[in-house]
Amino acid sequence: MTAPTLLRPHDKDLGGGFKVRRLLPAAQRRSVGPFVFFDHFGPATETPDTQHDVRPHPHIGLATVTYLFEGAMMHRDSLGSVQEILPGAINWMTAGRGIVHSERKPERLRADDYVNHGLQLWAALPQAFEEVEPSFTHTAADAIPEADEQGARVRVLIGEAFGLRSPVKTFAPTLYLDIALPAGTSFVLPALAPELAVYPVDADVRIDGVAVEAHTMAALPAGQGATLSADTAVRLMVVGGAPLDGPRYITWNFVSSRRERILQAGDDWAAQRMGQVPGETEFIPLPGHPFQVQSPAPDTGTTPA
Repeated sequence: MTAPTLLRPHDKDLGGGFKVRRLLPAAQRRSVGPFVFFDHFGPATETPDTQHDVRPHPHIGLATVTYLFEGAMMHRDSLGSVQEILPGAINWMTAGRGIVHSERKPERLRADDYVNHGLQLWAALPQAFEEVEPSFTHTAADAIPEADEQGARVRVLIGEAFGLRSPVKTFAPTLYLDIALPAGTSFVLPALAPELAVYPVDADVRIDGVAVEAHTMAALPAGQGATLSADTAVRLMVVGGAPLDGPRYITWNFVSSRRERILQAGDDWAAQRMGQVPGETEFIPLPGHPFQVQSPAPDTGTTPA
């Protein structure tokens, strides 16, 4: 059996000292299923003096997927959606032809100390849906199906697995699991999707006998599952799905199969033609003068993003 490809994080500062571990895209692997972006933030202690609000910014051609382990954040977007994001819920925002959103500290927590910890992923939309109307869907934690499987607690955040089906609607076959694996146990992960990766959030794990450190993504060989085992309790995230239907340009907050669409989005944002978040006056300006579009990575045996 072929060993998994190990993707180690690189740190990114999103401003104000708020750092994330970025796993996708990576040089060795540009995407896993539809997922072209994988950020793990925290645990980070928020105090009344910290300023980690993310000002309004645009997206096209993708869906953001936000999932918290701890903490809270307030989502607002140009559709008028206002939603406090809490642990265990799935928040799926389809950018499609274009959306603007902000993520800020909830007003009720402005004077408090608390911990923010979670993941934000981007799923590239299939080419046929890249220009779909934007939308935002919140699925509460108690609506996410979960069950005991092989002695582990499994939550099916997106997709279908182990006889459970998430209510979250997607545009392509997509899988996203949260597995709590007890100490000293093993878990057989079937080949639930053509492309799969496993990410240990808080402890080391062994994948088919290969040691994988916490915060390292293990991309499994195409069409294969794996046996997961750990000496200590560990939280594992599984992502995957069907391969992308062609390469993607990814520049700043924009994803598209067409370079010219990225350039158009840059022009639209610079001219403030992509909409506004009601009640917001700030925004993140377009980076770069002129705006540069990165080319898709050459094919190295895995699906490029």
